[in-house]
Amino acid sequence: MEVMNKKKENSSSRMKGGMITMPFIFANEICEKLAVVGFGTNMVIYLTNELHLPLTKAANTLTNFGGTASLTPLLGAFIADTYAGRFWTITVASIIYQIGMIILTLSAILPQLRPPSCKGDEYCKEANSSQLAILYVSLLLTAFGSGGIRPCVVAFGADQFDENDPKQKTQTWKFFNWYYFCMGFSMLVAVTVIVYIQDNIGWGIGFGVPTIAMLISIVVFIFGYPLYRNLDPAGSPFTRLLQVCVAAYKKRKLDMVNDPKFLYQNEELDADISTAGKLVHTKQMKFLDRAAIVTEEDNPKSPNLWRLNTVHRVEELKSVIRMGPIWASGIILITAYAQQHTFSVQQAKTMDRHLINSFEVPAASMTVFTLTSMLCTIAFYDRVFVPIARKLTGLERGISFLSRMGIGFFISVLATLVAGFIEVKRKEAASTHGLIDKPTSIVPISVFWLVPQYCLHGIAEAFMSIGHLEFFYDQAPESMRSTATALFWTSISAGNYLSTLLVSLVHKFTSGPGGTNWLPDNNLNKGKLEYFYWLITILQVINLIYYLFCAKFYTLKPIEMHKTEDLETKKDGVELVSNV
Repeated sequence: MEVMNKKKENSSSRMKGGMITMPFIFANEICEKLAVVGFGTNMVIYLTNELHLPLTKAANTLTNFGGTASLTPLLGAFIADTYAGRFWTITVASIIYQIGMIILTLSAILPQLRPPSCKGDEYCKEANSSQLAILYVSLLLTAFGSGGIRPCVVAFGADQFDENDPKQKTQTWKFFNWYYFCMGFSMLVAVTVIVYIQDNIGWGIGFGVPTIAMLISIVVFIFGYPLYRNLDPAGSPFTRLLQVCVAAYKKRKLDMVNDPKFLYQNEELDADISTAGKLVHTKQMKFLDRAAIVTEEDNPKSPNLWRLNTVHRVEELKSVIRMGPIWASGIILITAYAQQHTFSVQQAKTMDRHLINSFEVPAASMTVFTLTSMLCTIAFYDRVFVPIARKLTGLERGISFLSRMGIGFFISVLATLVAGFIEVKRKEAASTHGLIDKPTSIVPISVFWLVPQYCLHGIAEAFMSIGHLEFFYDQAPESMRSTATALFWTSISAGNYLSTLLVSLVHKFTSGPGGTNWLPDNNLNKGKLEYFYWLITILQVINLIYYLFCAKFYTLKPIEMHKTEDLETKKDGVELVSNV
């Protein structure tokens, strides 16, 4: 009876959601990303020029902040999946983010909250501890705010399409493409309009505009509440995973059953966590199956979940474990991508940035080429590539998300390889014109030599990052999709932290007599930045080989849908149906 009631509740929730909710969700995402990127893109310039931090300290501050902001989604996902639900988690987190933005904007407006300005060869006083404390508090608040927004917005948007409705199910993978497109469009505006305001009008207004945009995003998102398809939280996924581990350990000495049909099943118990379908038994990691073996000590009608778990719950844990190696493969790509916001910006600062005689491109706005190439690739992928590939492969998605990720990894290798050669050319120009010892002088070489590396990074992201996001949402257990999306962001976190570690180690172990270094603090012309780019290239090649191995042996999540008596094995974008 309770299962029937649950199905009635689900049918009523299906009356909401769908495409009508997309304008509210996308408007929220556009405004929110305008705020986030408007803050982050030019931040390395703000830290070095306004707070007078050394380059490596500024770069590590940003990558540490980026890493923390990408790690907090685990906390946000836990709250959303366990207690608050996705809508309220997003709303409260957005308000926290707004407070952090207000503090940072005030620090840019009030002179006493930053060190005195300096010009030319004047000694620049670094920000004191209290001024840095205000900076860190504002960054920490925005990091915690991001923790509630990032894992939930994508999953909340995908929740608006009912997987049990064949007409809506095909819209889910398209949602990921257009979600990323809207996100990229807002980022494009941020790195052009917002960065231009920051560089030419002032940091107070430059930070104030994103702050206002964030306020608008909160209002728009709340306004769409009556239309949303809100799924109730299904309890702590981490507790369920731990229960399976404990139960399997307690029964570790039991003999395995010969037929998986004898393993424990309980549809009523799993109703809240399997509304779209239940996971079926797989042959991998059989030692975990012991958690579903019924013994004389167990009460199947009212089980102690620390001793007995259903097959569905065991398979939830197996699914999470299987995703681990693919998750890890995304870390090094983020490390490569992170250099665009630190060292690539510093490269651009030393180059001729004039588009015309009267207009100079802000150094941080060079990421416009990353975003433009990403947007063009997404549109091309959705409108041209997928229809052609669909005819060749028979897959609704055109190619599997695993294949899509592999293409992205390969293009990212090319991006850092090319970046190294372009840095060699930049330094040759500096040497030819006698500017090696003049770090503040503009090297007479066009900044548009950097366009290839920026564009390649954008194309790589359109393939890899969206494929990674699709992978986590599709392969995660139904009740853990906020947590799974958080895993996407934790790979970004790990990539940023790895970047910090790599920069620190390279800076430490490449220092030589006379202040020589691959990554010098004050004079990029004397450094060996190309070696650093090629080091990342080598790491990416190793990572690509690792990924291909993991993808080849990956087992896709099998699910039995409630609506039919067919067993549907979700085969990475195509469904293979066999009668049971």
